Amino acid sequence: MTDPQLSFKEMCARFDVTPRTLRYYEYIELLNPQKEGRSRSYGPREVARMKLILRGRHFGFSLEEIRQWLDLYGTAGTASQLRAFLAMADRQTAALEEQITALRASLQDLAQLRAETQSRLDERSGK
Repeated sequence: MTDPQLSFKEMCARFDVTPRTLRYYEYIELLNPQKEGRSRSYGPREVARMKLILRGRHFGFSLEEIRQWLDLYGTAGTASQLRAFLAMADRQTAALEEQITALRASLQDLAQLRAETQSRLDERSGK
């Protein structure tokens, strides 16, 4: 029994990406669909790679970092490759933690500004 293949259009719909994005991932060789003439088909390997690409983008990794990540999944990975991924994951975790801190500060500033504005509005309306 053969694994189901997805068409280009089905792949875009399944992962909610634009055709341009999917073509770009192919152009930079993150994906390598089977091609017959102008049509492309995506098997389980490409579907799994697309999941990892989107997961990596969600985590904020660059496409080059995602390429390295995909290479680890394509092979068993040497100890040095695994250590390199751990270092990459640690760097990204630190960057995300910084973003969280900045977002919390922004939320606090906005809440304070909102409270001050509400207070001024209440004063004007006699509350």
